[in-house]
Amino acid sequence: MGKNYYQLALDIQEQIKTVVLGKDAVINKILAATLAGGHVLLDDIPGVGKTTLALAFSRATSMDYHRLQFTPDVLPTDVTGFTIYDKKTDAFQYKEGVAFCNLFLADEINRTSSKTQSALLELMEEGKITVDGVVHPLPDPYVVIATENPIGSVGTQMLPDSQLDRFMVCVSMGYPSIADEVAILKDRQDQNPLETVQAVANKDDIKAMRESVKSVYMHDKIYDYIAAIADETRKNEMFKLGLSPRGTLTLARISRAVAFLRGRDFVIPDDIAYIFRDVAAHRVVLSPKAKISGLSMDDILTSVLEKVPVPKLS
Repeated sequence: MGKNYYQLALDIQEQIKTVVLGKDAVINKILAATLAGGHVLLDDIPGVGKTTLALAFSRATSMDYHRLQFTPDVLPTDVTGFTIYDKKTDAFQYKEGVAFCNLFLADEINRTSSKTQSALLELMEEGKITVDGVVHPLPDPYVVIATENPIGSVGTQMLPDSQLDRFMVCVSMGYPSIADEVAILKDRQDQNPLETVQAVANKDDIKAMRESVKSVYMHDKIYDYIAAIADETRKNEMFKLGLSPRGTLTLARISRAVAFLRGRDFVIPDDIAYIFRDVAAHRVVLSPKAKISGLSMDDILTSVLEKVPVPKLS
């Protein structure tokens, strides 16, 4: 009898929740992006648990984990690796960069140089690294969880649109509630809760769940709904730049993962509405009118959903 992958997905989330308290939706969305074959951008202030979440995720899924603090002096070769001459073999040998793992945490990615940021592009898009003309495939599965500090923080610079578009979702953790913060204080008084996270899945399970996600059914009306939402962002006066076709493809892929994590083998409109803002917020550009309106990006994207008729599936 095969594994129950829906239950396994629930088990993974439960393990992470023992360490990251009160952030169930964030955990769910990160797992959805992982199962849809995407990468995650965590846009938040320092100290809210971004690194802890990534480490708990790697332990619960038994994925090899590397972390790199992106500072101005980090070089592209630190990420991708480099070739070096070996006297013993009289040949050049490739030395792997820190990105060679299953789960790569790129911490404070907007504090490093543009050249180093761009070194991530091929990794995230192609699942491989080319160094000195030689292609080196990355481990499978491969997930990048990058964090960035709010623009305006010391030493930060905006990520280029081409790199932002490589992230399937952009989510924020935010501050914990008072009750959750009290629980955090108590949990960490005598031990590190990360030590209690159990490995409930492995890399083969993640790959199998990805295949299950691909088989989730999507009705033609759902395709029409996604296209209509994208079209609304393109003609809405609140946007200078609407959702790209890559964005609509991403929305379709991750909505299947959302449905899977909700125990269904078909997508409904609510799955789209649940994840739309996280897929679109870092891809669209607000118009000057939107910026002076006093409305947040979340408010404007919510209004987009309200303007598009929700299909009824028969």
